[in-house]
Amino acid sequence: MARACTTTSHRGGFTLALAATILTMAAASAPSLFYPQIAERLGLLPVATTLVFAVYAFTLLAALLCLGSLSDRLGRRPVIATGSLVLAASLLLFWSAGSLAALLVARALQGAAAGVLVPTMSAMLIDFEPPSRPGSAALWNTIGPMLGLATGALGAAVLLDVTADPSLAVFGVLVTAFATVAALVWATREAVTRTRVRRGDLRPTFSVPPGVRPMLAAGVPAIVAGWATNGLFLALGTGLVGSELDGTTHTAAGVVISTLAIAGVLASRLLQRRTARTISLYATSALALGTALSLAALALHSYPAYVAAVAVVGSGFGTAFLGVLRTLMPATQPSQRAAVMAVVYTVAYLAFGVPAIVAGLLVPVLTLAGTMTLLGAAIAVLAVIATILRVRIPDRNPDRAVREDPELRSP
Repeated sequence: MARACTTTSHRGGFTLALAATILTMAAASAPSLFYPQIAERLGLLPVATTLVFAVYAFTLLAALLCLGSLSDRLGRRPVIATGSLVLAASLLLFWSAGSLAALLVARALQGAAAGVLVPTMSAMLIDFEPPSRPGSAALWNTIGPMLGLATGALGAAVLLDVTADPSLAVFGVLVTAFATVAALVWATREAVTRTRVRRGDLRPTFSVPPGVRPMLAAGVPAIVAGWATNGLFLALGTGLVGSELDGTTHTAAGVVISTLAIAGVLASRLLQRRTARTISLYATSALALGTALSLAALALHSYPAYVAAVAVVGSGFGTAFLGVLRTLMPATQPSQRAAVMAVVYTVAYLAFGVPAIVAGLLVPVLTLAGTMTLLGAAIAVLAVIATILRVRIPDRNPDRAVREDPELRSP
């Protein structure tokens, strides 16, 4: 009987953490479909729209670095409950915003809440991983966020096309969902013993062991190419489909963003048992080829060709980060992994936000199509460089590493 209760507790905690992860990423992508409407209603310049998008990435990064480990000391339940309520409040503010300042505050709050929630929910997935399915937490931590991006983008697009009040449908549902998460999390078992939070615990550190630095340096172009691609699609993809690819519905734009995410999910799932070298080389090659194909489709103004090219890009985006982590982690001591991940996420979220702001500055000068062509070419070049650099790094055998270094064994 006790074993059955434990199994039920694990299943409930795992399901809630996964659902909350998907919801958090859906809340990140859904507002992107409203950017053209908001820009028109408030008379915003392109750079203002991309700044609204990018502020989310920057506050998320700040919260991730300073508060990402908070749940290890305060417990999962209070952090998830508080973060969910703050995220719900940010969505309410975004929904009712009547000025650029209000939009920036709303997205900054959302980014801060997500920066606390994402690592906490990732840890909760590991806490409640079903004993009968070892490794499932790692898999769902990889594909759950991409499923959320796809769900948020496509769901918001469809509601924009078929409902009279899409804002109520999208933001009302998300606000209700996060309020529900904040309540339901208290029904799960707490997996962490509460301890006192010291000031030093909230100070971000940036440190990479000397032996890992060449591998990280080789992986930086892949991280930048993958995350910049994601950021540009979320910030400018909706407008691009409407203005350059004759997309007459919001669903057409939603399909592009969801294709990017779903292709990433499928590629990660199919390649998860391959070596880090194979995953990385596939990812960077797919990013380079897919980006080149997408620019060709854009020049031809062909929506079907563009969607097909985005599927190739998405498969590279979904596996690029996985390949880098699979390269770095076997060579990193357990006591150094958090510091290495802090550096990796700093690079990732800077790549996620900065190109979007640059794009906003370039659009009035180069047009939307010209801006995407220029930045797309830069991403393709970065992906080629990443491929060349990764070829020069041999795989480290994880099994051999574990045998030779006991500290690399999982606890």
